Amino acid sequence: MGISRRDALKAGVAAAALGAVNVSAKEKSSSEGYFCEEIATALPRKKKEHPRVVVVGGGWAGLSFAKELKINVPHADVILVEQRFEFMSCPMSNLWLVDKIELDYLIHDYLQAARENNYTYFQASATGIDKRRKLLKTSNGSIEYDYLVLAPGIDYDYDLWTHGDKELESRLRNEYPAAFMPGSEHMTLKKKIHNFKGGTFVLTVPRGNYRCLPAPYERACLIADYFKTNGIKGKVLLLDEHEGITIKDHGFSTAFNELYKDYIHYEPNSVIQRIDLEKKVIETEFDEWHFDDGALYPPVRAGRLIEILGLAKDTIYNRKEANINIFTYEAKGAENKNIFICGDARPMGFSKSGNTANTEGKNVAREVAARILGKKHEWESPVTVCISDVSYNPERGIFIHSEYEFNPKTNQFQFATPVTDEVWKGKEGLDNAKAVYGWAESMYADMFQGGFTKGFVPLASSEREKK
Repeated sequence: MGISRRDALKAGVAAAALGAVNVSAKEKSSSEGYFCEEIATALPRKKKEHPRVVVVGGGWAGLSFAKELKINVPHADVILVEQRFEFMSCPMSNLWLVDKIELDYLIHDYLQAARENNYTYFQASATGIDKRRKLLKTSNGSIEYDYLVLAPGIDYDYDLWTHGDKELESRLRNEYPAAFMPGSEHMTLKKKIHNFKGGTFVLTVPRGNYRCLPAPYERACLIADYFKTNGIKGKVLLLDEHEGITIKDHGFSTAFNELYKDYIHYEPNSVIQRIDLEKKVIETEFDEWHFDDGALYPPVRAGRLIEILGLAKDTIYNRKEANINIFTYEAKGAENKNIFICGDARPMGFSKSGNTANTEGKNVAREVAARILGKKHEWESPVTVCISDVSYNPERGIFIHSEYEFNPKTNQFQFATPVTDEVWKGKEGLDNAKAVYGWAESMYADMFQGGFTKGFVPLASSEREKK
């Protein structure tokens, strides 16, 4: 399915070359004098009759926004700016770590998505904004815009662990990558798992709202299953900074106790105070933990571009997330008019997950479309659909499906009518595991294929029986 990783890389390199070669310096005058403006001539000049919407970030939110905006405003000129040459999915990647799926299942083609949905993919890194002249500055030239949408995802907030020690941060990033930003981090983690000879393999669950709440627990289960299946005398040490499992507690707790009693040691309330990589020791408030290898997942924040552009704030969930109107997603401040931020960079407590970002990107696209067309758009809830495997041999899963509602008393969003199926035993667990592939393939089709596609929503076992 899709193109191969090699073909995707070739296409990305070609796009990068096109963007790099077709940049020219053009001198213009203004009331303030002269300035040198590098316009990306690989792109046509903006036309008044075609509103230009520039989207920064080709993740689940950015891709979904670009496609939905073109559906709602076909005459809009939509440009997706993404620094990567190819898309790699973080959802489903835990199964790749244990060889359940091939890498090509996670890799997809930006050029295909742009071609089939009639927008432009521009390979570049965003570096700044000229808000007065409505120019996005990139590594391959500046791009004019009428509306700018930022979806840069997350970055890691190592400083809560390292307290400014940049050498320690560099070692953590390179030697014990979290593998929650797709790419080289995942490749490093897979090699760690496959080369592990035994002992303690440490994983961490960060404080606050982090990317994909159930993923660290799913990863612990699948690595433990890998050790168990391959006769490796190793144990997964899961240090959780929360008081307990954050989501799907029953499903994961029973899996830990019944499937991996000898392979997983789960330790809640483990707020990390100090990490000694020479001695391979992690100190928490009350304990000292020794490890042999692992992946250390720190707290998260919005992608650093948000802070660089002066659009970040501290929230009750994390440091340095987007400072936006939580109903319209527009960046706060009169000088930020027509700038929107969505996806995992936003400050609300929605799950930082693929399905959530996909539906949220579409909702923000309809908000921007309404602005362009002179209409009003009512806030719509993102939808979280998340299926987690608790084993791969055999493959068994659990899931949650929920929307969100605003609670005026707490001034926060909360889950609304969640539906869960945390029974991984018997046919239910096998059916849930099968459903994850239907979900993934429908989501990939939704983002990368043309036309209208409908997202896949699995049904709880009780609802299956009604059908």
